[in-house]
Amino acid sequence: MRTIALSEIKDQLSKFLRLAENEEIVIMRHGKPAGVLVGFKSEEDWFDYRLEHDPRFLRRIASARQSLGEGKGIRIEDVIEG
Repeated sequence: MRTIALSEIKDQLSKFLRLAENEEIVIMRHGKPAGVLVGFKSEEDWFDYRLEHDPRFLRRIASARQSLGEGKGIRIEDVIEG
């Protein structure tokens, strides 16, 4: 993770977007963290990011995990044998 001043980001945004493909960049304003620049190498990376931050998707995952923890669900072996 890299930290960069907002003034530098504004002057060289394209450069920092390319760098953000490989690491998160914390944007500093007046010496304090103000945001994070996250880059994507591909549309698949963008899709994954959206899923990882979608509250509806996260609730469904939590619900599924809870059901499995309660012994509900279908074993993968049963699905494959079909």
